Amino acid sequence: MNEEKPLGGRVAIVTGGGRGLGRAMTLGLAKAGAAVIATAARELGEIENLRAAASDGKIVPMAADVTKEDECARVVAMAIERFDRLDVLVNNAGRGMKYVSENFMTEPTRFWETPPDIWRLVIDTNVVGPFLMARAAVPAMLAAGWGRIVNISMNTETMRRRGFSPYGPSKAALESETIIWAQDLAGSGVTVNALLPGGATRTGMIPKSLPDHLRSTLLDPAIMVPPLLWLGSTKSDGVTGKRFVAAKWREDDPKAADAGW
Repeated sequence: MNEEKPLGGRVAIVTGGGRGLGRAMTLGLAKAGAAVIATAARELGEIENLRAAASDGKIVPMAADVTKEDECARVVAMAIERFDRLDVLVNNAGRGMKYVSENFMTEPTRFWETPPDIWRLVIDTNVVGPFLMARAAVPAMLAAGWGRIVNISMNTETMRRRGFSPYGPSKAALESETIIWAQDLAGSGVTVNALLPGGATRTGMIPKSLPDHLRSTLLDPAIMVPPLLWLGSTKSDGVTGKRFVAAKWREDDPKAADAGW
């Protein structure tokens, strides 16, 4: 590995890799030298387009629904069969409040007004999905004695915001998973950390109805890349069970982005 390709030789999986944060992280990992399997459950054209962005075959698009155990196992098996290893799992796939209402930013939906099937959809994707992916990935990482699980989260304020269930509770659960998994894997060489942008970000989760003056304040999804590359490298050896805010990232002082719990 070298400074130009700090993740050369590494293999990563990014779930929900076709758009928003996932696309930025997939491209960032590939540029840093990693081979990346990018998954999508629905918008397959978006992950297919990623292939053209990395003509050297570093990005492999794959259709997979993280709520299905067999499909999660298939993604991990693809990494092992094609690249003979798996180093980094980025649990990014998620479903947000737009599944409850397109106007969730201005007209909060009270929790009892949310259809149970939508509640289950969000929880299955945002909480169960990362569990199924991590469960499939960990054996290969343990066998190698090294691995990274990065769970993509959000601001604590958003978890507690009126009208933001089930999305808020789903991310609170994901952060709990992060802390517990880090303890379960302590001393194994496999670390588990949470990474969040640090503010509203320009992704498909933002409703089209958002006023232009607010849209101009949205963070660029690429803000996630520098801390992710650090987390995916040997520089972060021993760092586990932490919560990093991308907007506060400093290459010379990674601890500055550690938001604590």
